[in-house]
Amino acid sequence: MGRVSEKITTFLPWSEIEPEAQKQILNTADLPFLFKWVAVMPDCHYGKGATVGTVIATKGAVVPAAVGVDIGCGMIALQTPLARDDLKELHRLREGIERRIPMSAGRNNSKITDTAEPRIAELKKLESATSARYSGFDKEWELALGTLGGGNHFAEVCLDENDKVWLTLHSGSRGVGNRIGNHYIRRAQEICRKRNISLPDRDLAYLLEGTEDFTNYLRDLRWAQKFAHLNREEMMDRMLRELSHHVYGQASHERGLEVERINCHHNFTQVEQHFGHDVWVTRKGAIEAREDMRGMIPGSMGTRSYIVSGLGNAQSFQSAPHGAGRRMSRTKARAAFAMKDLEAAMAGIEFRRSKVLLDEIPGAYKDIDRVMEHARDLVRITHTLRQIINCKGD
Repeated sequence: MGRVSEKITTFLPWSEIEPEAQKQILNTADLPFLFKWVAVMPDCHYGKGATVGTVIATKGAVVPAAVGVDIGCGMIALQTPLARDDLKELHRLREGIERRIPMSAGRNNSKITDTAEPRIAELKKLESATSARYSGFDKEWELALGTLGGGNHFAEVCLDENDKVWLTLHSGSRGVGNRIGNHYIRRAQEICRKRNISLPDRDLAYLLEGTEDFTNYLRDLRWAQKFAHLNREEMMDRMLRELSHHVYGQASHERGLEVERINCHHNFTQVEQHFGHDVWVTRKGAIEAREDMRGMIPGSMGTRSYIVSGLGNAQSFQSAPHGAGRRMSRTKARAAFAMKDLEAAMAGIEFRRSKVLLDEIPGAYKDIDRVMEHARDLVRITHTLRQIINCKGD
């Protein structure tokens, strides 16, 4: 841990942060409603307004862009009792998972499944209780529940250090969350502009607690966070059903295949108590890591991932990194690497070979092992996972 100033605490050397991200951290640290300091995670990199890999505690205001537009994005991991030898033709398991879960940006379900129905009902009940109407953001949000998306979202089958099988998945609130996030980022900018509030970056525009816009944002944010949580649960149930078919030739074995399930956000805001104060804690590319709280920190495709337990580090506002973090843009990655590089990086892993995935190559991301070394005061590693199947959309 390092102290750059009384308002900036970092969990990686300041010199390892790119200059553009350093500037964003300095800007964030100057917010008048900041509580204590900005906590910078080991996977920090440049983002929109605030860096990805930042924990911001505030009193009296929140910054919508500090949550981001993939509200509630996060990880779900499920441990099974199966061993590697229980899995046979890996390409068939991958193809089965890809049939059950729509992947790629904009791809939705063709119909609502029996497992999705009660989850959609839960979201509708929440919507009705607050008089909100989320079809105004995305008229097809119901069909999006149980879809992966594109970019760095993935579904994987992994093995731990004992060759036990795990299912893991990374996704968020899909199109409806994106539209909610962008709406309130624009609204905060409009309000700050009308009030002649000087900002070092327009994406640090904020909403003041007690105002109608703040109340509406928190209402819609919480709904989107719930959507993201249930979206991951729905997809994990589908992966589990496919695994049951793969191993036993039929469904109905799902309950016996589940040892432990972990579901954690890494783009979210909530009220927490720190240093004796109730504050808004915004984690953008960071997980909550209270003492003994379970979480997952994934690497990039082709590298290790980690199941962790939190250490409750007070200086980080009980937080930890969310993953490897990008070290180069998608454009730069496409210019720097070729398909042969992707093939080499994914040796021994069953995956869909496509040039579309080139910008997700491990070389475009930070070294996850170095991230975890810097996170040693934040989490304890309980399992180390390596992929044997990777599923991604375009």
